[in-house]
Amino acid sequence: MKRLKKAVMISAVVLGIGGTLGFSQPVSAASDGIDTTVVNEKWGKPTFVHGGGLSNSEVKETADLLQIENAENVASVAINGQDVIHYLGSGSGNTSSLISSVLVEKEDSGHGVKVNIKTPENITQITQEQYANAAITAGIADATILVASIRPATGESALTGVYKAFDVNGEDLDQDRMEVAQEELETTNDIAQENADKSDFDSGKLDQAIIDIKQGLADLKEQQGKLATKEEIQQIINDAIEKNNLDNVVTQDQMDQLMKLFENYQKTSAIDSQEVKDQLQNLSNTVKDKLGNLVNQAEESGLTDKIGNFFRQIWDAIVNLFN
Repeated sequence: MKRLKKAVMISAVVLGIGGTLGFSQPVSAASDGIDTTVVNEKWGKPTFVHGGGLSNSEVKETADLLQIENAENVASVAINGQDVIHYLGSGSGNTSSLISSVLVEKEDSGHGVKVNIKTPENITQITQEQYANAAITAGIADATILVASIRPATGESALTGVYKAFDVNGEDLDQDRMEVAQEELETTNDIAQENADKSDFDSGKLDQAIIDIKQGLADLKEQQGKLATKEEIQQIINDAIEKNNLDNVVTQDQMDQLMKLFENYQKTSAIDSQEVKDQLQNLSNTVKDKLGNLVNQAEESGLTDKIGNFFRQIWDAIVNLFN
């Protein structure tokens, strides 16, 4: 009799937690993929830019990871060490280390920059939102970008691959903006890596802070017709960090890194671009949605724990009645 009651109680707990609450999966901030079964006659073929350090068989393996179904419907090009120097103005020129790759498709106006890392286990540092934020700085607009690597890599070369994809399709990007975008990627990645073990740190909050700083600098330039002073840049950075609850996380050295980055950023044409404003707003909506989903999941997880504890207390009370 006791075993029967225990089985019924366990079933009630399982149904109460699994059936009523459910377990939601993290919502991606990016598009699911790129359709390579047809050619988009408006924009042309998607462009597959693969790391020059890959062998032919590894290029094929990478294409599979990017879910390229029909190679004839994709333009394919390799990126080498000289490309890195060309687009970024720096680099070792070493091609063998370039293994992360991208598939890029131009989209209609209003789509925004959507990044999907298809192999998150192998892109060890750069996040989807870091790619998107830096790509917008460089002048990328309304594009879907898929990133993949056949083995662990930091992922920095993938952004250079995006630049080459636009270049081979006849879209010239501003050199200064590409170089600042790379500085942005390195700076935000450094800050994220240095704070990764802190319980109060969330990379999504840093992504939103970077967006807020860019928007703040653009608004100030529009209002007063000139670039922000060092004091004004510092205030905008401080406000964004505090607004995103990172003021007790980000160190002074990291604040100095952000100061240097945004002194350079506001000197580029990105500061006056309405296109950049539109792309940043789109990205901000994506980041906020993702942060909201994480909060909801945490709240649901806490509720699940409370319900589990409630049923355990009931079961303990019943057991005590029969003892």
